[in-house]
Amino acid sequence: MSNLQQGGFSFDNCKRNQFLTNSKKVELPKFLKTGTTIVGVVFKDGVCLGADTRATEGPIVADKNCEKIHYIAPNIYCCGAGTAADTENTTALISSKLTLHRYETDKQSRVITALTMLKRMLFRYQGHVSAALVLGGVDLDGPHLYTVYPHGSTDKLPFVTMGSGSLAAMAVFEAGYKDDMTEEEAKSLVHKAISSGIYNDLGSGSNVDLCVIKKDKVNFIRGYDTSNKRLYRRPYNIPKGTTFVLKEKVKEFHKNVELLVEDVDENIMEMS
Repeated sequence: MSNLQQGGFSFDNCKRNQFLTNSKKVELPKFLKTGTTIVGVVFKDGVCLGADTRATEGPIVADKNCEKIHYIAPNIYCCGAGTAADTENTTALISSKLTLHRYETDKQSRVITALTMLKRMLFRYQGHVSAALVLGGVDLDGPHLYTVYPHGSTDKLPFVTMGSGSLAAMAVFEAGYKDDMTEEEAKSLVHKAISSGIYNDLGSGSNVDLCVIKKDKVNFIRGYDTSNKRLYRRPYNIPKGTTFVLKEKVKEFHKNVELLVEDVDENIMEMS
């Protein structure tokens, strides 16, 4: 009985998978490659978050206008990369917990509280919840910007990028970032970073969404740039009779019959 595990995480399946791969030549299932470009930058008065809007299923573009910037609290928002269902449900769960916390304390949510909840949840699942997040917000301590990795590790930096287009976006940040930027400068830099990911990464594409968080105001700009918008749509004019009708059958339905409650009571009495 002393060899039984009393608590904590169990990694027996990791040893089993390694044994099957090395000795039995069993090919393990591969991870699904996802594509996204999400970024964030701290400026003089707040935080500016940005994301592209392409959702992919392997080599297929599943959605051209996917919303990747998620609400956490009135003063906190979060960009998500990875599996869409994981990012949406993870952020929604933490958002509901923070709402209950605000009701209980009657105080504004702090960014570090949201960060702690996110990293504890993701660490519990050891990376199997595929949610890579950029968390930004402004509270009583000022603007904050964090990255949260699927395994639960975090970073705090003045500018961050995540997703398959993160390298292209980081190149733009490293070249153009400066301290104490204005709001317009931050929005322009984030726009350039997301556009760099869109045009240099096949997993990123479509439009640019921005979210500017300041002390007393949040400006969520959906479709800040729609440079890849489809301008031409081919008109379809199909004349009547193009498709032949091989068989036609008209079925007559009975009219509705109204049954009064009194009649039902009389019938019941007769049956009894």
